[in-house]
Amino acid sequence: MTELLYTTNAYVKQFEATVVAHVDGGVILDRTAFYPGGGGQPCDFGTLSDGTTTWQITKVGRISGKPAHFITGDLPDVGTAVTGTLDWDRRYKLMRTHTAMHVLCGVVWRDYGAQVTGGNMEPLSGRMDFEFETLQKELVGDIEAAVNVEVTAGRPVTVNILPREEAFQIPDLIRTKINLLPEGITEVRTVELAGLDLQADGGTHVANTREIGRIRIPNYKSKGRINKRIYVELED
Repeated sequence: MTELLYTTNAYVKQFEATVVAHVDGGVILDRTAFYPGGGGQPCDFGTLSDGTTTWQITKVGRISGKPAHFITGDLPDVGTAVTGTLDWDRRYKLMRTHTAMHVLCGVVWRDYGAQVTGGNMEPLSGRMDFEFETLQKELVGDIEAAVNVEVTAGRPVTVNILPREEAFQIPDLIRTKINLLPEGITEVRTVELAGLDLQADGGTHVANTREIGRIRIPNYKSKGRINKRIYVELED
């Protein structure tokens, strides 16, 4: 199994690893800090280097449940020791954005009881769909003000990995309309914004909501009778 460094420490920018297998156009490492994408968060980019050759990572995805690092050029031999270096500017922006989405989700759930029906993000921007019947400009303004109150509150963000049975004793752990956790998963990673939001989540986050910066809601749309889309942007 590949050790997933990002699950317990999202601030790892560089790490040492060994190539343990080849895939078509890429390699499997024994440990990695590169997030392979999922839950609306895109994969990380960066480089691998053996001290002589540097390979650009063009994509990180999952093959048979393991992160596969797709790279340019000839693949390093199995057994090669490499240094992985993340494109940290991009990763940190995604961490801020992902946590911002949790702030939005927490506020909407707390204040309006609306479940999430979908979402996606890029560095410093994203969108989230909610089960709202009506959504008007005044309400969106109230939501924007409320999420920024939570950002400036400096709520700590903590990660825990719990046995499935224990995790599912937590009320409202799954905020999405559909439970996306496969039955075979025996451990559940949770992300908590203290006093605001607690969800099952596999992505990377900042350690405190103050790191997010100001959140703007530049637009919203109706995507159906009870499906409304809220867009968010973060200041660079």
